[in-house]
Amino acid sequence: MLPYAPETELETHEVTNQPSPLVDLNLYETDVALREAVRREAGDWLDARALALGEIVGSEAVLTLGADANRYRPELVQFDRYGRRLDEVRFHPSYHQLMALAMAHGIHDLAWTEARPDAHLAHAVLLALFTEAEAGTMCPINMTYAAVPALRTDPGVGGYWSERLIGGRYDAPLRPIAEKAGITVGMAMTEKQGGSDVRANTTRAERLGEAGGEGLYRLVGHKWFCSAPMSDGFLTLAYAPDGLTCFLAPRIAPGGERNPIHVMRLKDKLGNTSNASSEIEYHDAVAWRIGDEGRGVKTIIEMVHHTRLGTISGTLGIMRRALAEAAHHVAGRTAFQKRLIDQPAMTAVIADLAVEYEAATALVIRVARAFGDEDEHGRAFARLAVALAKFRLTKRCPEFVYECMECLGGVGYVEETPLPRYYREAPLNAIWEGSGNVIALDVLRTLAREPAAMAAYVTEIEETRGAHPAIGPALDALVRDMRSEPPAEAQARQSVERLAILLQASLLARHGPAAVADAFIRSRLLGEGGRCYGALPAGADLATIVGRQAV
Repeated sequence: MLPYAPETELETHEVTNQPSPLVDLNLYETDVALREAVRREAGDWLDARALALGEIVGSEAVLTLGADANRYRPELVQFDRYGRRLDEVRFHPSYHQLMALAMAHGIHDLAWTEARPDAHLAHAVLLALFTEAEAGTMCPINMTYAAVPALRTDPGVGGYWSERLIGGRYDAPLRPIAEKAGITVGMAMTEKQGGSDVRANTTRAERLGEAGGEGLYRLVGHKWFCSAPMSDGFLTLAYAPDGLTCFLAPRIAPGGERNPIHVMRLKDKLGNTSNASSEIEYHDAVAWRIGDEGRGVKTIIEMVHHTRLGTISGTLGIMRRALAEAAHHVAGRTAFQKRLIDQPAMTAVIADLAVEYEAATALVIRVARAFGDEDEHGRAFARLAVALAKFRLTKRCPEFVYECMECLGGVGYVEETPLPRYYREAPLNAIWEGSGNVIALDVLRTLAREPAAMAAYVTEIEETRGAHPAIGPALDALVRDMRSEPPAEAQARQSVERLAILLQASLLARHGPAAVADAFIRSRLLGEGGRCYGALPAGADLATIVGRQAV
């Protein structure tokens, strides 16, 4: 029998060859692509804000809040102990801390408090950074931001609500908005029988008499999806006597009582679990009309348009967090006498993921900057480009996060890392506010109805015709094909993907490092290399690309 040697036994249990947790770092300062883009498009004012938020959300304390908000799910309390309806959602304290932090940094209203053309860019950048720590809270924050254009169509009630929203702080308890330090606004449009086809809705609105006040109605119906049911009010659609109309339904009725908006159940979702998506019913709920009767879609479409900026910004944040975890892990772990990142096959994977992320960053920043343009050319470009970005980026995100997860090996599949949570989160933004077919068809309708949109797109690409030899021929071929035969619905996805990839290629050719731009253009635009991540074409400058991802 061998003699007992405790020191030898303990050596076998020593943990080596494992990277440290990716915590306590500035998520903005370490993101080279994002910071370069921000400094180029917005300069010092946004750089300083992003540095401040990046430091906070990259701390272990806030990253733990994000994990806890998803581990301890919201709970619905429909009645109090005596049987009175409450229809309240109880959250873990971490949720409230995250909401307060997000609103303290102005993610919900910065675009409206800063009279600058890059103010919407600030919203997008800060939302992307916050998403790296926690994604679910960004749903109510983004909807609150996006509600402002719709509310402002009504100078009365809508104007008052927007004034309470802008400059407000997080104030969770339910009470009249005049008594609150700040408010949040949600949205409830889709129904069981309609989904994206809101004209199939069955919710009805009945005008109240003169005593009820002008523009006041009662709603009866249901909503299949109402995210953030603890918002202070909801922009919603219902059929009034003159057609589908937009309404603002408050949780506290004008008389001070609880409005009969019944929360029937919370959705048991794949991910996004900190956010209490729900099903609600209106039982003669009081609501104010926002906009004219019969013009509901036109009124609320601006909210939808602005929420799409949030979906692409949130997607960018998910991609960045996944890539940072992967790059950090492979730089801190050794296999076969080399660091993983120095193994050629792994270098190729990280480089390809980095190219995808840099292209996503360039696209989100350009789209967000366009939201600040006030001329028709800029507005047309924003309407088209945000749909292109939503389609392209949200479709790429799940596979992207999976590949990052695989870089970690088995530990990446374990819930103690954030990657399983972000893998579950990854499909959401593709589905929310218009799934793939809805977005693709929206693009075709925009191109058919608004010639200014395609003209703005072509002008954008023309500016980079000489930046890379592939840009000009690709644009000429695209314009020729679309003029000779407008895309059919069956080819909608192919057409939208083509438009989006060319726009990304153009942006990288103009602003990106040559190594990144060339790898993207050769692999995505020209079709060289393979289809899976890690299959960039031969000759790509992998070392330069990967060197920008050190964390």
